[in-house]
Amino acid sequence: MSDRDEFGAFLVGFVVGGLAGAVTALLLAPQSGEETRTVIKEKAIELRDVATDSYNEVYDAAEDFVKTTKDKAVELGHQGQVILEEQKGKLVGKKESKPAAEA
Repeated sequence: MSDRDEFGAFLVGFVVGGLAGAVTALLLAPQSGEETRTVIKEKAIELRDVATDSYNEVYDAAEDFVKTTKDKAVELGHQGQVILEEQKGKLVGKKESKPAAEA
């Protein structure tokens, strides 16, 4: 449990440090506020586009996985039904082949 607490503390420190560094970089940047806002806007648009592309790729992969899984489940269901019918046929065949005294 202490490993988990240590990792949580590290993660919080990492995020806070990153945010502090970003704020410091923006405040001490050699460009004007308008230029900084423009750069931030462009980076945000790039990040949005990358996130959208990644989302679409993951969504498509998930759809393919679901379709493949459903198809496989249907196929296995049919195979199971065939095996069940074969076993039923064998049991019925054994009952019919027993002598009348045993039945």
